[in-house]
Amino acid sequence: MRNTRQRRQQILQTLVEHGNVQVSELVERFAVSAVTIRADLTHIESQGLATRTHGGATLVRTPPQEQDIHEKDALNLPMKDRIGIEAAKLVKAGDNIIIDSGSTTMTLARHLRGHRDVTVMTNGLNIAWELANAPGVELLLTGGLLRKQSLSLHGSQAEASLNTYSFDTLFLGVDGLDLQFGLTTHHEAEASLNHRMVERARRIVVLTDASKFGRVSLHRIARLDQVHTIITDGSIEPEYLEGLQRLGVEVIIAESPL
Repeated sequence: MRNTRQRRQQILQTLVEHGNVQVSELVERFAVSAVTIRADLTHIESQGLATRTHGGATLVRTPPQEQDIHEKDALNLPMKDRIGIEAAKLVKAGDNIIIDSGSTTMTLARHLRGHRDVTVMTNGLNIAWELANAPGVELLLTGGLLRKQSLSLHGSQAEASLNTYSFDTLFLGVDGLDLQFGLTTHHEAEASLNHRMVERARRIVVLTDASKFGRVSLHRIARLDQVHTIITDGSIEPEYLEGLQRLGVEVIIAESPL
């Protein structure tokens, strides 16, 4: 799985640099079969990043570069904080929730510090730090391998830790949200864990600023018809607001204070 992920990331990088790739060249470069390379290209095509051609593929759209958690924390802080406030309003006493790692979901954690009788599971060390001394929050960590760039835990141990739980709500951060391709992220193992989180929660709430709309990263987390609510800011384009509402997704706009 690790080799597959790395190979696909390198193929995507080649697409970004050159605009197209050929199966025969990739077979020679990676010393794998043409069947394997075609599967890789089909996977990249399924994320909306490339179009298969005879003998190869061409780039459709360039995925944004991933930033580390410290860079993300510094971006759009007031906007993210307003999103966190709206998300915290959805959490009631007695709730069992999952909070995914991320800079926007961390603002939710900050606004849960005064809540009572809430159980939170998270894969984010930043989330755990925010809630470590919150008296009314029982905190569970998934365990797993630490990805330092995002301060997130992932891997088979993290996924297995979810198997014996059922949660009321998942609060999920994403790197991209596209009406056709759904929710995506940069990292395959994080996408796999996020997908498992979606399966274990009865309600899926996505926290994202509007800059993520229209972006597609390499790894799909879930379809939009699996999402119940999206909390975003007022700069959401009408195309996306109307498209989400047609899909039956509730959209909550975190308004700027007067």
